Amino acid sequence: MKALVYTAPRELMFREEPDPSLADGDALLRIEAVGICGSDMHAYHGHDPRRNPPLILGHEFVGELVGGSRAGERVTANPLIHCGYCDFCVQGRNNLCRNRSMVGMTRPGAFAELMSIPERCLIAIPQDMSARAAALTEPAATALHGVMLAQRALFRPLAEARVLVIGGGAIGLLAALLLRSQGCRVSLAETNGLRRASAQKHAGCLAFDPRECPPAAGGFELVIDAVGGALTRPLALAAVQAGGVMLHVGLQDWASEIDMRRLTLEEITLVGAYTYTTADMRAAVDALYRGVFGDLAWIDERPLEDGAEAFSDLDQGRSAAAKIVLRTH
Repeated sequence: MKALVYTAPRELMFREEPDPSLADGDALLRIEAVGICGSDMHAYHGHDPRRNPPLILGHEFVGELVGGSRAGERVTANPLIHCGYCDFCVQGRNNLCRNRSMVGMTRPGAFAELMSIPERCLIAIPQDMSARAAALTEPAATALHGVMLAQRALFRPLAEARVLVIGGGAIGLLAALLLRSQGCRVSLAETNGLRRASAQKHAGCLAFDPRECPPAAGGFELVIDAVGGALTRPLALAAVQAGGVMLHVGLQDWASEIDMRRLTLEEITLVGAYTYTTADMRAAVDALYRGVFGDLAWIDERPLEDGAEAFSDLDQGRSAAAKIVLRTH
């Protein structure tokens, strides 16, 4: 099969690779489309010690089942492979599974013509669902999961909240689209001018450069840090009002300091949101299919063989798209 292989920091090669081997309980997928995630970019930069080259990355995908009783059925899947028996799995919180592994990290991913994954991870989709929408299930589920957690922590209904989203990548933009669909007033901070214009056009939110116009101190009931950087964390905390909620979903940098004294004195709720549960993924499929996230016209689709150039464009800030989806055919 042909695959896009991460071979070294800032190096990807489109080359021939062995077809996937199948363990007991595995399904074989012929990949139709796969999105480039921020964590794929993290690996590309050589900053993820869990993703070691040579490795086929990619965990946001839609494909067609090959062989078996469901051959020909189009599906997506939960790339977080959970054990099914730990406390978190039994509770339905399988994103926190103590024994989890992951497609595109601990086993070959979806930047390839074929990929294997345990059958228990498969997620059904409407068979007429577009490839670009289905490939967006994983990041949409991440946005949905985070907004759901924030909603639980807010003192007043979500629709009443003034919201600041920091970061105009896929998670930030999808969160903004979801919040706008629920009536929120959304501002979006993004340093890339191309992405700001795209967010303004497609999400209908006020997009600005926080370096030139810092957000108002204490001006928002909910602040979502979709970057998770050493610079964005204090920015997020400064922008949330007393009694408000700061949702931390980005994972750009490792540990960094925030003002814990202000967090305590002003009763600000800090919520961490990690990925999604299987239930979130099913809900995301439904929301995407019903158009809750809009027409997805902001997505850039390219052939898989052009994947190295797509990574480079994202790295250099040359793409206005918050998401590039690679198509195998």
